[in-house]
Amino acid sequence: MLWFLCSNTKANDMSKKKLTTSAGAPVPNNQQSITAGNRGPVLLQDYQLIEKLAHQNRERIPERVVHAKGWGAFGTFTVTNDISKYTKASIFSEVGKKTEMLARFSTVAGELGAADTERDVRGFALKFYTDEGNWDMVGNNTPVFFIRDGYKFPDFIRTQKRHPKTNLRSNTAMWDFWSLTPESLHQVTILMSDRGIPKTPMHMNGYGSHTYSFWNDKGERYWVKFHFKTQQGHEFYTNEESEQIIGKTREKYQEEFYGAIENGTHPKWKVMVQIMPEEDAEKTPYNPFDLTRVWPHADYPLIEVGEMELNRNPDNYFQYIENAAFSPSNIVPGIAFSPDKVLQSRIFSYADAHRYRLGTHYEALPANKPKVEVNHYHKDGSMRFFDNNSSNPDAYYEPNSFNGPVEDPTAQEPPLKVSGDISRYEDQDEVGDFQQPGDLFRLFDDAQKQRLFNNIAAAMEGVPQEIIDRQLAHFDKADPAYGAGVREALKNHQA
Repeated sequence: MLWFLCSNTKANDMSKKKLTTSAGAPVPNNQQSITAGNRGPVLLQDYQLIEKLAHQNRERIPERVVHAKGWGAFGTFTVTNDISKYTKASIFSEVGKKTEMLARFSTVAGELGAADTERDVRGFALKFYTDEGNWDMVGNNTPVFFIRDGYKFPDFIRTQKRHPKTNLRSNTAMWDFWSLTPESLHQVTILMSDRGIPKTPMHMNGYGSHTYSFWNDKGERYWVKFHFKTQQGHEFYTNEESEQIIGKTREKYQEEFYGAIENGTHPKWKVMVQIMPEEDAEKTPYNPFDLTRVWPHADYPLIEVGEMELNRNPDNYFQYIENAAFSPSNIVPGIAFSPDKVLQSRIFSYADAHRYRLGTHYEALPANKPKVEVNHYHKDGSMRFFDNNSSNPDAYYEPNSFNGPVEDPTAQEPPLKVSGDISRYEDQDEVGDFQQPGDLFRLFDDAQKQRLFNNIAAAMEGVPQEIIDRQLAHFDKADPAYGAGVREALKNHQA
């Protein structure tokens, strides 16, 4: 029997793939390093040991500065309603058309090892592998944001990160910035409400947040807002529930999200848009390109476009989710930008972040590679691991006489109308900074309002009174009951 077991084990070993070095040479021993005698030092010639240790030192890439902690999956977008009169984008060209896609959800402030169920805005990033190239919709689970100008973004993010001296997150920095930036109140109200801690990525909406634009075959432009409405319903955790969960697991979202898809419970979202005729932008009482504002649904109702379903977990998280690179600069014919100042900043900063974090050719990685043929004149660079235009070496510049790729005039969008003097404009619409947060507050029922008050009071722990008073004045301007409720909650919290 012993002979049988030994011979059977040997037979199984013979059927397994053989371990090799990264250069393909077989590895005879993966258990011990090479030494000079049983007690001697390790030899420098043990290149297999050196390769193994050196690669481990390089297994990690820089984590994202924001949105470091994330969860993602592949899926399908299906068109359910014809909107071709607004856009020539092929992805929307016919009812029933399906497009492969990749989604990544994330927290904004937490590092890679942060807990999933912290109170934070959630990223909602989507990559559509269309037949005209990749279209990236890089939004959040909120329709607005804390700032209306990208100039403020680095400073805002610093308040969400660690203090340079204490290396701790700072409530003081957070509320100091918000209280000195009244435009943040709308987003602060959402963050501190029930929707600040969704139960899972499946139980939250997504939004493009920015104003984008559509353009059609006639050269007509429309402004557009994107909405992704969860079909799983809105569910959330309170602060107390979140604390209990974090005490048990920091990976709640990954467990729930991965598990649902693996078990065949595929989450879905209704994809909807708000459409504004181009000329309306000059008539609205609010700036339609202001990221701190929403468009009233009564003026610009939601129009159904399609359905998004996530139905496949990636085979390797690092390869497809950690390496996923989303950027608002990835658009396709029929979809374009707007004068939104934060969007204009992100068009540069996101692609630039990926070049730093992943490398020059990040868009050739499997997660980011388009499904269509890619033709350009970008040459060489670090890790050029794919064809370097070798099939037609004479066509390495443009224009050329050697049958190289040429421009496609049909992809030219219509002119974007602009007016005004070049300057650093300051938005003086102070009333607008408080009107929509107040409207949102008044939509909450009494229980929702009380949780909002309590969440704010808890988040203000340790904050100097001067900063608290400045923020309370903003709550008062939104609605006197808002400020009064937070004051009462602060008293109870301190007691």
